[in-house]
Amino acid sequence: MHHLLDKLNGINRPRLLIQAARIGAATYRRDLHLRRLFGPAPIPHSSESLSRLLEMETSMNRRRKLCDAGYSAADHVDLLIALMGEARIVRAAYPPRIEPAQPIQFKPVKG
Repeated sequence: MHHLLDKLNGINRPRLLIQAARIGAATYRRDLHLRRLFGPAPIPHSSESLSRLLEMETSMNRRRKLCDAGYSAADHVDLLIALMGEARIVRAAYPPRIEPAQPIQFKPVKG
């Protein structure tokens, strides 16, 4: 699961898209947003939803960069809102990774 969150942390998008998505993420409603994006099928578990949303967002961003005529900034923001909302749910469900502590290295003191 942490690999999905790491991948999410590596996403760089235009500031305006991120700001708009952050505002929308404050009122994220899982059932409403995911139904709009995934259709009428049962809503998958948050980790699966996050994986699918990451794939969809990568495709959407590719279309943005290619100046595709079918690209919609509003749809991209909606997708980013869902991505942020699902990431929040997944982060709450999985405790943060704790890296093993490095052994203390003692250096001899002269004198």
